[in-house]
Amino acid sequence: MRVFARSLSLSTAIMAALFAAQGRAQAPSADEAAFRDLYKQLVEINTTRSVGSCTQAAEAMQARLVAGGIPKSDTQVLVPPDRPKDGNLSAILRGSDKLAQPILLLAHIDVVEAKREDWERDPFKLVEEDGWFYARGSSDDKAMAASFTDNLIRYRKSGFVPKRSIKLALTCGEETPDTFNGVKWLLQAHPEALDAAFALNEGAGGELDKDGKHVALQIQAGEKVYQDFRLDASDVGGHSSRPTHNNPIARLAKGLEKLSAYQFPVAFNQATKGYYEAESKLLPPEIGAQMRAVLANPNDDAAIEKLWAVNPGWNSMLRTTCVVTEINGGHAPNALPQHVSANVNCRILPGVPIADVQKQITSVMGDDKITIKMVGDPGLQSPPPPLSEKIMEPVRKVSESMWPGAAIVPTMSTGATDGRFLNAAGVPTYGLSGMFHDAEGSRAHGLNERIRVKSLLDGRKFLYEVVKIYADAKD
Repeated sequence: MRVFARSLSLSTAIMAALFAAQGRAQAPSADEAAFRDLYKQLVEINTTRSVGSCTQAAEAMQARLVAGGIPKSDTQVLVPPDRPKDGNLSAILRGSDKLAQPILLLAHIDVVEAKREDWERDPFKLVEEDGWFYARGSSDDKAMAASFTDNLIRYRKSGFVPKRSIKLALTCGEETPDTFNGVKWLLQAHPEALDAAFALNEGAGGELDKDGKHVALQIQAGEKVYQDFRLDASDVGGHSSRPTHNNPIARLAKGLEKLSAYQFPVAFNQATKGYYEAESKLLPPEIGAQMRAVLANPNDDAAIEKLWAVNPGWNSMLRTTCVVTEINGGHAPNALPQHVSANVNCRILPGVPIADVQKQITSVMGDDKITIKMVGDPGLQSPPPPLSEKIMEPVRKVSESMWPGAAIVPTMSTGATDGRFLNAAGVPTYGLSGMFHDAEGSRAHGLNERIRVKSLLDGRKFLYEVVKIYADAKD
């Protein structure tokens, strides 16, 4: 037994030494370890609207920049006087050409709410497991926020002096803009923090196939415009035993049925046309054929319907959409309704006047007893930023060096990011991250949000290289 125990002990020691050597071989570089530490710190600072603090996160990243060699005078934590927890970080790496317009790196640091009891892991503790990082904000949008911050530090430490200045803005309130939005506030209170030739932002990633191969790198140019409309129908009401021909609920229901069946016209722009052209070559032949059919004839309803059945987003990219999202009416089960209202949410193609969409809804409903009013301020209208060679060539160059053969796919967001504020303010804003996802995606806003460790590190490298090229480019 003693001999066996001694042999086992020796074997264990040898194995431990082997594993230790293997661990040392696979250990991240000091450079990567510093990034992981910064990323972990940022992710684990709770920045939800309910109990979190963007100001704390902004101050933490400011401290990182200053420790990395960025002069403190070139950093600011900008906090609205009446919202002490909604701070935003502004920083700059100064370029050599004072006449060249800077570029802006934009990322939001607030996150969607997350309940511990719903998650498999603590949503505010970064967990690395089986090649994935899990946590709220691990992808949306602290992956880009951490990468931008770390890259600015690395530029400084390497002695890189860009031709044009590189600005960084880490902002609060992207997820809850109806309460507060940092970009909107900065444009009003500190416009110099966001003034730039163009900006890089969230809004696009990359596509992996089932084997983990890098298939397509996306670049987002433009967003649809968010706009709600309130529809109302009223009557004097009465006893439910004496129905009339003017039941507001029935009247509104008929109108909404017409609206549901109506399709706004198809209209391509540079980004959506580029998307269809690229994806038609990557998708299965039968789907690619339908995409090419729509490119050849935007009025090919049969082809559009087939694509819509596969992916609703393909239809949404092509046209303005309006859909009923809420309805409220009646006041008692035994009374004729006196009033009913519905909310119709529209996502409007860039360049289409909101007033024209309201007129079209009125026409489709075809009932002058239904009133249609815009809810809130008009959505921000701006043309999609151009996908010029100055933007696209650096993307192609770095992508080909990292992921040879991956297609570059332009896209337009059917949702909304903070880019809508910048585009409307005259700062062309592009979604570009270099962070690839599988078919399931990052689970952003949902349970167990995640990002592949390799995708995060690759995205950090991609952004480092592409921003460097942009920063040294001539106007």
